[in-house]
Amino acid sequence: MAAAFLSVLITAIRVSIYVNHFTTGELMARTGLIAWAVGSLFFLYGFALRVSPSVMVDELMREFHVSALVLGNLSAIYFYVYAAVQIPVGVMMDRIGPRVLMALACVLCGVGCFLFAAAEDIWLAYFGRFLIGLGSAFTWVGVLTIIATSLPAKNFAGFTGGGQLAGTTGAILGQAPLALGIEYFGWRSSLYGLGMFGIALAAGLWATVQPRVRDTVVAVPLRQSLKVAAGNPQTWWLALVGMSLTGPVLAFAGLWGVPWFAAVRGVPRSEAAPLLSLVFVGWLLGAPLMGWLSDKIQRRVPLLIAGTLISSTTIASVLYLPSLNLTVVAVLLFISGIGGAVMILTFAAGRDHNPEYARGAALGIINTCVVASGALLQPLIGALLDWQWDGQMRDGVRIYSADAYQHALLCVPLGALAGFLLTFRVKEGGRAGQH
Repeated sequence: MAAAFLSVLITAIRVSIYVNHFTTGELMARTGLIAWAVGSLFFLYGFALRVSPSVMVDELMREFHVSALVLGNLSAIYFYVYAAVQIPVGVMMDRIGPRVLMALACVLCGVGCFLFAAAEDIWLAYFGRFLIGLGSAFTWVGVLTIIATSLPAKNFAGFTGGGQLAGTTGAILGQAPLALGIEYFGWRSSLYGLGMFGIALAAGLWATVQPRVRDTVVAVPLRQSLKVAAGNPQTWWLALVGMSLTGPVLAFAGLWGVPWFAAVRGVPRSEAAPLLSLVFVGWLLGAPLMGWLSDKIQRRVPLLIAGTLISSTTIASVLYLPSLNLTVVAVLLFISGIGGAVMILTFAAGRDHNPEYARGAALGIINTCVVASGALLQPLIGALLDWQWDGQMRDGVRIYSADAYQHALLCVPLGALAGFLLTFRVKEGGRAGQH
C-alpha cells in the first residue's frame, strides 16, 4: 500500500509540473515543492480513509450488528468532526504554520486506524473514526497553506489542482485496491496497515514541511479575520457551491454507491467499486486541468457554471435512467468526476474575494461546507433507507429494496442541481491569475 501511495505521489508531481509549465529543475529549486508534495501525500492518505467504509459496508454491519443509519453515522462522524474544526484549523494554519499541525494530525489518523481495527463494539469504532476525522481535518487546509505561503501565487489554482489530484488518487486507492486488500486480508488487518503508514508519514511531514510559514500576513485579531471572511456573501455562495459538488462524491461514490449497484443493478462489490472509482479518476484528471485552465483564462465563474451543470446532469442520469448499459454508466461517472473537480475553484475564488489576513478563515469556512455534504447526506440516506426497510435480513445484514435506494438517493442529484443554480450568485474576485 505504501509503495502505491508513493507511486501516485510521483505521478501527481509530474502532472502538476506539466500543468504549471515549470521545468523539473526550476521546481526542485523551490523550497516549498517538497513540502507541497508530502503535504499532498497526507491529503491522499486522509481521502483514502474518508471513503474506506464504502468497501466494507457488509462487514461493518455484520460485525457490529447495526442498521444503515448507524453505519451512515459511523462513516459520517469523520465529516462531523472534520467540518466542525475547519475554521479554527484555518486560523491556526495562519498563525502556527503547517509543520507541527500536520505531523501531529497524521499521528491522530494512524492511532484512529489502530483503534477502529481493534474495536469489538461500535463505540470504540466511533472513537477511532472520530480521531481519523480530526486528524484528516488538517490535510487540505494544510496543503492550501503550503501553496499560499511557499509557492508562486500566480499558480495558486494550478498547484491546488495538483493537490486535489493527489487527494482524489487516495479516494481511488480507498475503493477498488482497498476492497481487494479487505478480500484477502480482512478489514481489520487492512486498517492496521493504514495506521502504520500514517505513523511513518507523520515523520515525513515533520522532516520536510517548513517549521514556519512565510511571514507575510498582517497581524489582526482573530475576531476580525473571522468577521471579514464570514461577512463576505461571496464566501458563503462559494461554500454552498462547493458543498453541492462534493455531495455526489462523498455520499454516492464514497459510501452508498456500492450497495446501490448491488440492489438496483445487480452488480457485485468487486465490479461496483471499480465503476465508482471512475468518479475519482475524473476528479484526478479534472482537478489539475481546471486549476490550470482557470489560471490561464483568469476566470473562475464560467468553469464553476459548466462543472456544476455537468455534475448534476450526469449523476441524475446514472441514478434514474435504468436503460443505460454499464459502459455508458461508467462514462457518465467519469464525466461526473471531471465536472465535480471544479470544486477546487471555490477555494481559489474564496482567496480572490478576501484580504490576505482573512484567507485562512475563508478557506476554513468553504472547506467546512464542502465536507459537511458528506456529514449531512451519508446519514440522511441511511435514515431514509431504514425508513423504507421492509424487514428483510440476510446473514445478519439488513436488505434494502431497489425502490428504497432510488427514493433515498434522490437528495443527491437535487443537491447537485441546487449548486448549479447557486453559481449564478458567484462573482469574479478580480484577482484570478494576478497574484
